[in-house]
Amino acid sequence: MEIDVQSFDIPRIVSVYSDRAGVRFWTKAWFNNREEGEASVEIEREQVIRFVQGNIEKDAWLETYFPKAMEVYRNAIEQTKEQLLGRINM
Repeated sequence: MEIDVQSFDIPRIVSVYSDRAGVRFWTKAWFNNREEGEASVEIEREQVIRFVQGNIEKDAWLETYFPKAMEVYRNAIEQTKEQLLGRINM
């Protein structure tokens, strides 16, 4: 039996922003609607352009810049999947 992961997915939001001069750039992520989010990570301008143009998918971006948070995300999804399978197999 296949379980649609998106039916119980954890929200993930990512943004990119620059300083006022447009010289330095950062990315920030929020998982599971947490207000504070992850610490910002400084990134290269070229990466911002690739992301904004849609050349990098969100989860790949999050894996690159927020690997620990993505590990927690994957573990939570796997645990939920196992719990659902356990209920189905009762």
